[in-house]
Amino acid sequence: MLSDIFKEHIDIENNFIHLHSESEHANQKQTNESFSEKWVAYDKTEGKWTWYQFQKEWYLELYGFDNEKEFSEFLKTKKYIFDAGCGLGYKAHWFAELSPSSIVIGMDYSDSVYVASNNYKNVNNLYFIKGDIADAPFIDKSIDYVSCDQVIMHTENPEKTFKELTRITKKSGEFSCYVYSKKALPRELIDDYFRIETKKLSHEQLWEMSEQLTKLGKILSELNIEVDIPDIPMLGIKGGKQDLQRFVYWNFIKCFWNEEFGEETSIFTNFDWYSPSNAKRYNESEYKEMIKENNLEIIYFHKEEACYSGRFKR
Repeated sequence: MLSDIFKEHIDIENNFIHLHSESEHANQKQTNESFSEKWVAYDKTEGKWTWYQFQKEWYLELYGFDNEKEFSEFLKTKKYIFDAGCGLGYKAHWFAELSPSSIVIGMDYSDSVYVASNNYKNVNNLYFIKGDIADAPFIDKSIDYVSCDQVIMHTENPEKTFKELTRITKKSGEFSCYVYSKKALPRELIDDYFRIETKKLSHEQLWEMSEQLTKLGKILSELNIEVDIPDIPMLGIKGGKQDLQRFVYWNFIKCFWNEEFGEETSIFTNFDWYSPSNAKRYNESEYKEMIKENNLEIIYFHKEEACYSGRFKR
């Protein structure tokens, strides 16, 4: 029974599992509110379908699957699958479709789970919970596959959350996780500044700034200028020939623009970065130390300028 994996009594209403939890941390509350604002608005856009498809393809790359068929075969060996920080639930729904005999549970601290629950109410093996993934409601070693994709950095204490998600992973089960990577020093300083200033801005101000940054990214991209940058190790700036927009983006300020995704998704991506108070970044050694401290075996490890990700066995 589904209730057997939970620490306490649960109430299930259709595909929604009721818990009672609110964060006591001001930064976490603000982060939850910012993602509620983002996801509820993004669900109404047309551009989400292109973004969802990109995210699914990227997920396979991030966690070491050659194609969707291979990932489906992997999921079909798992009884319980947990999407920790599910947002609008499109990946949890994807997991459920790829493995109809599995039970998939998506959990998020934002109001996005209400939208997800409504959107996927006819999927029989998919459930949603509103709650804190840093305090998962499951008993020890109960989940066959835990996926925490692009989320853990937004929790109050990512190291504690990582340990908690390891706790619920079955022995010989697997845990996939993504963290933001640290960028050049000027970019890190600006990002740290926004982690403080975000709390002083209204959602309207953040949306306005996100639009402005999107316009900046588009203008820089359309210049189509390549510059030859010298190495500046003291600032963490890597040398070589680089597109001007990407040079500014990686080293100074996030001004996301992608022609394929369009203006709406680009604005939402910038909002996603600047609105939450919690958004911790790591270097490779810091992330691998966290994996080691939790006694996990690395099955697959991936790195790129934006992130580090991997799939680990308990």
